Formats: sequence, C-alpha cells, structure tokens
Amino acid sequence: MKIQDLLNKKVMLLDLQATTKEAVIDEMINSLVDNGVVTDFDVFKAGIMAREAQTSTGLGDGIAMPHSKNAAVKEATVLFAKSNRGVDYESLDGQPTDLFFMIAAPEGANDTHLAALAELSKYLMQDGFADRLRKVTSPDEVIAAFNTGEEEAQAEEAKKAQAVKEAASSDKPLIVAVTACTTGIAHTYMAEESLIKTGEEMGVNVRVETNGASGVGTPLTAEEISKAVGVIVAADKAVETARFDGKKLISKPVAAGIRQPQELIQNILDGKAEVFHAENAGAAQESSEKLSLGGAFYKHLMSGVSQMLPFVIGGGIMIALAFLLDQIMGVPKDQLSHLGSYNELPALFKSIGDIAFSFMLPILAGYIAYSIAEKPGLIAGFAAGAIAKAGLAYGNIVVYAKVAGLDENAAKEAVDKISSHQVSSGFLGALVGGFLAGGIVLLLKKYIKVPRALEGAKSILLMPLLGVALTGFAMLAVNIPMAAINTGLNNFLSSLSGSSAVLLGLLVGGMMAVDMGGPVNKAAYVFATGTLAETVTSGGSVVMAAVMAAGMVPPLAVFVATVLFKDKFSQEERDSGLTNIVMGLSFITEGAIPFGAADPARAIPSFIVGSALTGALVGMAGIKLMAPHGGIFVIALTSNALLYLLFILIGAVVSGILFGFLRKPLDK
Repeated sequence: MKIQDLLNKKVMLLDLQATTKEAVIDEMINSLVDNGVVTDFDVFKAGIMAREAQTSTGLGDGIAMPHSKNAAVKEATVLFAKSNRGVDYESLDGQPTDLFFMIAAPEGANDTHLAALAELSKYLMQDGFADRLRKVTSPDEVIAAFNTGEEEAQAEEAKKAQAVKEAASSDKPLIVAVTACTTGIAHTYMAEESLIKTGEEMGVNVRVETNGASGVGTPLTAEEISKAVGVIVAADKAVETARFDGKKLISKPVAAGIRQPQELIQNILDGKAEVFHAENAGAAQESSEKLSLGGAFYKHLMSGVSQMLPFVIGGGIMIALAFLLDQIMGVPKDQLSHLGSYNELPALFKSIGDIAFSFMLPILAGYIAYSIAEKPGLIAGFAAGAIAKAGLAYGNIVVYAKVAGLDENAAKEAVDKISSHQVSSGFLGALVGGFLAGGIVLLLKKYIKVPRALEGAKSILLMPLLGVALTGFAMLAVNIPMAAINTGLNNFLSSLSGSSAVLLGLLVGGMMAVDMGGPVNKAAYVFATGTLAETVTSGGSVVMAAVMAAGMVPPLAVFVATVLFKDKFSQEERDSGLTNIVMGLSFITEGAIPFGAADPARAIPSFIVGSALTGALVGMAGIKLMAPHGGIFVIALTSNALLYLLFILIGAVVSGILFGFLRKPLDK
C-alpha cells in the first residue's frame, strides 16, 4: 500500500475553519459525505468518536489521525486537512494540532486503516516532513511531499539496518527498548523512531525491538541485553520481560516513548531506574538464542502443553465429577453405558467438561505453532489441531463430494462410510500439526516480503489465509498415518493388563523421578496427558494414574528420609522435609530437586526406585485416573482411591529408606 493511493485530492481541506475538536471532526466528515466517500454522517461519526473515547488520536507535534473502519464508508480514503490557527484536539502532548489525517475504511476492508496508520507514521516521523505539509497550498503539493518522503523513508530504512549492525561494536552507551501498542501498528513504530532519533541526538545507541502486528521485529539478542546500561519498555500490552532480570528498567505506556524519549533515556543514564527482578528469571527463552534441534523441539512442545493443560484440567475434572456424581446418585445396571450423563446434574457437568475438553487439541497445536512463528502461526495451528481432532483426511474427501447428489438412503450410507473412515489422529496428530503449522508460517514470514505499510494487511489477511490453506491441505495427508498410529496406541493402552501394564507403569514412573520436572519428567507427563485425551470419557487412563502417583513419590520420600534418618540431615534440611509433604501431596515433584541436586548419586537412584515401584503397582492394579493434575485433591477421581494412596505410600517409604540409608552422615 502507498499512502498516495488513498489520499483523495477532492476531500482535502487546506484551511480548516473549525476551532474545536468535535467541530474539526464534523468539518472533515462533511467533506467525505459531500464527495461520496461516506454515505451516512451519523454512522461514521459514531465510529470516529468511539475510537476517540478509547484514547485521543492526537499524537502530539501538531498531528492527529482520527480513524474508523465503518459500514458507512464506500471506499478506503485518507483525508488530509490542516488548520492555519491550530486546534485544541486533546493531544497527547497537550499542544495545539494543525495537521489532520482522517482515515476512512470500509467495513470489509480487513485492516486497511491500520496499514494506513503505519504508512503515515513512517512519513511523519521524518525530520521536516510535517513542516513541509504545513507549507503546502494545493492538493498536488501534498502528493508531491509524500513522494519525496517515500524516497527519504527508503534511505532511512537502509540507515537503520546499518545502525543495528554498528551498535554492537560502538563505544557509545547502549540502551535496549521494547515498543508495543494494542494494535501493533502506528504507536509501536512511532515510539521506535522517537527513541532511536533522540538517542542519536544524546550520543546514545538505542536498540529497539518492536512487538508489531506481524510479531516481534528485530528481536533483541542476549548479547545486546547483557551489554545494555538499561532497558526501556514502552508498551500498552504484555511483552516478554523475564530476559531483563537484573537490569535497570523503566516501564511506561507506549505514548511515553513518543512524547518523552529524552526523559526516559536520561533517567536510564542517571541511574534513576530501578533494577528489575523477574518472578521467573530465565523461564522465558530469549527469542534470538540459538537452540539445539532437541532443545527447540522441547521448548515449542512445552509452550503448547502449558497452554493446553488448563483446558485438560478444567474439562477433565468436570467430566470426572460427572462420573462421580452419577455413581453417587445411582445409575441402573442396564444404563451403565450412560454413566456420567444419566442424571440431570451430572449430565450438565459432563456437557460443560466436554466443551472445555474439546479445545485441548486445537490449543496444543495452536500454541506450538505460536511458539515457533509467533502470532501469525496461531490460527494455522488451531486449524491443524481441529483437523487432527476431526480426523479429516484425503481418503474421505471424495465421499463428501459425492453426498450432495445422492438420494436420502444413499446419502446416509455415504455419511456412514465417512464416519467409518474419519478417525481422529488425536494428541499425536495435533502435536505434528502444531509443528507443521509453525514451520509453514515461519517460511511464509521469511519469503513473503511486503512494504512496511502493508504489514498490517500481511498479518491480518495473507498470513492467516495462506497459513490455514497450506497447513490444512498438508494435514489431510498427515492425518492418514497419524490416525493409524493413534488408533494402534489406543488399542494397546486399552488392552493393558498384567505384565504389559506393570512394565509401562514401571517405565513412566521411573521417568518422573529422573530429573523431577525436567525434560524426561515432562516427556512422561505429556505422554500421559495424551492418553487421557482418549480415555477420560471412559473412566480415565492407567498411564495418567501411574504418572501422577509416581510424581508424588520423590518429595514424600524426602520427608520419610528426614524423619527416619535425622542424624544425616541438617536442621534446615529437616525443615525442608516438612514442606515436601505439601509439595508431594500436591503432585509437585520439583520439591525434591534441592536434595537431588545436592547428592545426585544417592538421591536420584533412590527416587527412581520408589517412583518406578509405585508406577508398576498402579499399572498392575489397573487403577485409572480422569484428572491430569491435583495430587491428593483429586484422589476421589481415581478408580480405587485407597489402593492408590497405599501404592504412593509404599513408593515413598521405599525411596525414603533407600535414600536415608545411602546418604552419608553429616560432618560433625
């Protein structure tokens, strides 16, 4: 998009007569109505005023950009107007406004108004551009000013790219910054320009990361953050801050980055900013940090799993409660197939749980893709997860196409045929789909290049359309093998009994204690939640029960060891042992990490033995669990609560005695 294509010479007002904000808006809208751009004055004005009610579009420095995407607009138009006297427009800097750009976009024009805002921002931040507009006397001179500005903008982009390269080796103080507004268009880039230019004037390198409509632009590196004397976050929405742990940081609205760049920079240089301490320092991965293939896979997988778990937990427990309530209220033997939905109240619980639980696979795939490709990957990932859940594949597409022309009986037969072929690829299909969607969108982001003015349209139109289309057609093929694997896995889990259940429980139970919250532990847990997705409506998963029971053992084993072998633990360690009771009962395996880290050669093997034993016992007894988390608080949702508690206790005692026996006595 070129802003010159939207600037309409006929509607321009080069000598506004109005002297108040609302009168200026009325005068501009009248020009749009008189020239056939807007069909209804009142409807369009309502849209403009609704936007002004959120925050003033008077950006400061004498510039205002009122805008509305509106049903009354016939064609996308930018109206330029100027006042020779200046108007009190309630601008962000409190100064009079004399240059106005009213952006009118049709209702179905995607985000043309956002693209126009971004394009205008690029010009208006150029030195001297606004002053040139103040001197124009004809519409042709307005267009000429923008043509000149376009050439200067291209030169400025090249200069900025070079400045980023030179900043790392410069002797000037370095300040890193993040800018973001709710739409990720105009204010994001205006704050970036303002901070960079002001920094140059003050002899400071300001390196800015933009959180725009198309995701993170020019992400900050770990080296830049380490070298920086401070951090400026000028944002109206949440941005990643854990990476700035230990740095002096100022956090302000994005408007401050536009209006007060010198004050923000000077406060950093004068040491007036407070040192930032992240609640989970290091938990967020630096976006530009290079990870190994395995590390990247784990990071993206856990991003999806962490977002998926609330749906699994909330929906799964609601379904589990439906089964529990139905059992309490009573269900006739000949109606046991309707357990969970026989009585009215349990049926409501189950319906709500089913709805929440149904989001599991789209959320998993969506946020894996989001972790890989940021916001543009989200919709493609959601689509991949939904297709995996539905089991849509090339094999049944042909049948769909034939249904429309068939009579009633033939159509019913065709639908039955579709149902018999349409097999969900489940958790595994959604997992593959998430990575597939993220990879496709990442390639699209890399190879689809558009002018900065079209970034909004790219993120709103091109990326979702191409991402969903390419991912969707790819998933039609992926679902065929993944559905077969998923079916085989489900059949295997359904047939678990005797030695096979014991061995699987032994394996996943031992994995839970290997690194107590690390990749091995999480691998076992993710596998268990995947099995829960297929079994929660039929009584729960043995694997999930084994994993949770085994994960509760290490913290409880610490308590047992500190009680039975007091002479081998300090007072501080014995006190910590008491807290591990709560952590163990709550299924927080990480409570045992300090003991495992302090004496890994003795502690970890001890924990593995007890956890593996508990997992094997749960598998042998065939105990099922319908909730993916909760520890002692969801014990009623197991198929045999008393036996389940007994197996946890056995594992904890065995691990605790082994750990205490192997541990060296304290040095006197």
